[in-house]
Amino acid sequence: MVKTSRRQPDPSTPLDAQWLRGLMQLLNTKTMRHVISLVIENESGALSRVSGLFSARGYNIESLTVAPTEDASLSRMTIVTSGSDDIVEQITKQLNKLVEIVKVVDLSESAHIERELMLIKVRATGKDREEMKRLADIFRGRIIDVTDASYVIELTGTQAKLDSFVGAIEPALILETVRSGICGVGRGERVLKV
Repeated sequence: MVKTSRRQPDPSTPLDAQWLRGLMQLLNTKTMRHVISLVIENESGALSRVSGLFSARGYNIESLTVAPTEDASLSRMTIVTSGSDDIVEQITKQLNKLVEIVKVVDLSESAHIERELMLIKVRATGKDREEMKRLADIFRGRIIDVTDASYVIELTGTQAKLDSFVGAIEPALILETVRSGICGVGRGERVLKV
């Protein structure tokens, strides 16, 4: 058996300055949610390259939506990720290096609007039927499909609103949930266009 020796800190000497700086940076690093919006050429493999960039660097994508814009040759992609400002800046720089990317903006840097769509199928029998209707009305949702035993409710809003709606329903009544992911746009004069 080989014995490895570990350097024990000497209480009489000050802490290593480099270690202390690293610890301070770690403590000062705030992980924030960022909504990154980009315009990308609408061609096969482009989405794969963007998601590959995230996975290769160990970044997590919490939500991703993509669809063509008014220009059929371009798509708009909205990515939600979490990280410090430094990490998101690094992600943005890496995205800008991809050939297919036309423009990248972190919507979280200024005022923006974000919405998500949710379709939720719930059990709606007996007393639960009226309760589901009432909850849909409270959250300004719409019942878009009705059967003898279930409702499908459409709800649009912020992530927090949709989470609150799901939280207000007894878990045993939820049959299925589908969420679109976030779409976002800058407020006012801020436009993401080529």
